[in-house]
Parts: sequence; structure tokens; C-alpha cells
Amino acid sequence: MTKRVLVTGASTGIGAATVRRARRSGWEVLATARRADRLAALAEETGCDWFAADLTKADDVAALAEKAASLGIDALVNNAGGARGTDRIEDGDVADWQAMFDMNVLATLRLTQAIIPHFRERGHGSLLFLTSTAAHGTYPGGGGYTAAKHAERMLPNTLRLELVGEPIRIIEIAPGMVKTEEFSLNRLGSAEAAEKVYEGVAEPLVGDDVAEAIMWTLELPEHVNIDTLTIRPVAQASNTVVARG
Repeated sequence: MTKRVLVTGASTGIGAATVRRARRSGWEVLATARRADRLAALAEETGCDWFAADLTKADDVAALAEKAASLGIDALVNNAGGARGTDRIEDGDVADWQAMFDMNVLATLRLTQAIIPHFRERGHGSLLFLTSTAAHGTYPGGGGYTAAKHAERMLPNTLRLELVGEPIRIIEIAPGMVKTEEFSLNRLGSAEAAEKVYEGVAEPLVGDDVAEAIMWTLELPEHVNIDTLTIRPVAQASNTVVARG
């Protein structure tokens, strides 16, 4: 039977790569993000369905969940999120912290809450949370982002306990260094600063690498749950130890 997946943050990076990978495997895809023009172009390329939504807004989440339920989705990939700034804790911008919690934690919470009843009605489903190795450790200048990602990670960790006995898989994938079009650009504010993040690293991960991992977990038999999968480039040993040529 054809499977259907809802992918958030689908206008760029890992999200867009996941849409492409899922479509190549024959999945029906509902792609969502804020930028309708990007989604329309992705739909033209891949044949996916799309629905523009800002997941920090409750009304948008409700409308998206209604659309997803009407299509009968089997999986939700919570990919939307992002980082802002690299300030030390003592200098941290509260507005940046608020934005990161809104994007990474509360938006994910809202949509997950809205989709769980749909999975219960269908009798199965997969909730996948794309966190980060920042959800498992920290580093100087990363306090706000690591705090948000640690909080996001508590959603799948707690849901496994709360939903035990129900046929709903709870999956976390935690990528390390991934070079995408916008993540570091949005965080640092300039293309030059973003490029320095990957300077000298032979082969950082790219969106396609993470998309492969996402789809591998979703395409396993339904009784198999990948609780947590960490994926890094070979050049990266930890959040702070990276081989640079």
C-alpha cells in the first residue's frame, strides 16, 4: 500500500531532501513550510502535495493537521527548526532564545499533539523528530540552541513512555555537522561566516545523507523502532572536535 508522510521545514535543506527521497521511493508526501513559492517549486519538481503554514501559529497548525488527516498520513517528520546566534550565556539575546524555543520546541509540540489523534484513529503511525547532536551535548556559544534542542529531545523521550502499548513509533534522529543552504546562514547572518563553519572539513554531511537515514527508519517493519540515531560525518568526532584539512 502507498505510504504517506508529512514533512515540515520542507522548503530547503534536509526537509526538501527528505521530500525528494520519499518521492523516489513511492511515498506520497505532504510538504509544509512558510514559503509557498519554494513549496510550489518543490511540488513541480517532485509531484508532492504542499501546504504553506507557520508552525509557530496555532491556527496554521490546526489547518495543516486537518489537511494531513484528510490525506491519511502514516508518518510525521518533525524537521522544522533552526538556530539563532552564537552568543555566550552571559551575553545571550533573549529574543533569539525565544525564537529558538518557538521554532524547535513549541512548534514541534503543537503539530505532534495535533497528529497523535489521527494516528490513533488509523491504528498506526510514526512520529519522527529531527533533533541534533546539540540535543545530546553542548559547546561554547551554543547555549541557546543546545537548550532548545535538549528540550525538543524530551518530546520523543517522554512520548515513548506515555504511548507505550500503542502502535505508534517514536523516532529521534540527531545529525551532527550538515552543510545545507540556510542553516548556518540563518544562524550567523552572512554567507562568509556560514562558510567558515565548514572550512577545511573534507566532507560534511549534506541534506541527502540525513534524508537517507530518515527514510531508512520509516521504511523498516512497523514493529521496529529506532529510538535514537546519531549521524555525523567521519571528520567529526564530537560537537567540538572536527578534523579540518
